[in-house]
Amino acid sequence: MAHRYFTQNIAGDVAHITGGDAAHLHRVLRAQPGTRLTLCDGAGHDYDAEITSITAQAVVLRVLGSRPCVAEPSLWAEVFLGYSRGERMDLAVQKSVELGASSITPFFSKNTVVKPKKIDEKTTRLGRIAAEAAKQCGRGMLPQVHAPLPFAEMLEKAAAQPLALFAWEEEGQSLREVFAPGAPVPKSVALITGAEGGFAPEEAAAARAAGCQWVHFGPRILRSETAPAALLCAVMLLSGNLE
Repeated sequence: MAHRYFTQNIAGDVAHITGGDAAHLHRVLRAQPGTRLTLCDGAGHDYDAEITSITAQAVVLRVLGSRPCVAEPSLWAEVFLGYSRGERMDLAVQKSVELGASSITPFFSKNTVVKPKKIDEKTTRLGRIAAEAAKQCGRGMLPQVHAPLPFAEMLEKAAAQPLALFAWEEEGQSLREVFAPGAPVPKSVALITGAEGGFAPEEAAAARAAGCQWVHFGPRILRSETAPAALLCAVMLLSGNLE
């Protein structure tokens, strides 16, 4: 499989890669003129390309052809994650991107365990994790990791989607009821899962009042890094995006 690189610097049959990816190609992979790559423009299109010149600062390529990226789902899925500690957050972001998340927004709720410092640095780091996951799994876009929001602001943003699903273990519909055969499948959806401490009852009530649907996905309580992947995977399956 050809290596994949994201760049918006594509004009006609000429493309450029700069920055860290150029250095990696030159110094680590020791790519040469004639090496074939797959370029992604971040808007759902793949390009077959061949290196014509390369330095550690810039790679120039000849575009050989383009096609829609088959890895992008038809459903726009905004994932809202309760902020979790360390590797749990890393895994939640990574797996959400692999399963087709279109954007990821962490949030703080009443029972959030961690109160991280240096939020900007951590958000940038999570963005890098998302970018690497997108490259690895063949995505045609780079899902953005947004800065974390307070619970109320998160709800307002999530409820703006045609369908907003709030994972609440105490009560709610099954996902098969939400995506019943014959029911219309929305073009976009918001998926909300909690952090280690879960949601307080008043937060679940606020979510319902904001227009979110309570859902559950089985009798087991899932960890904070597992819940978003499980919810996203089920939604992708039931919407026809894992076929």
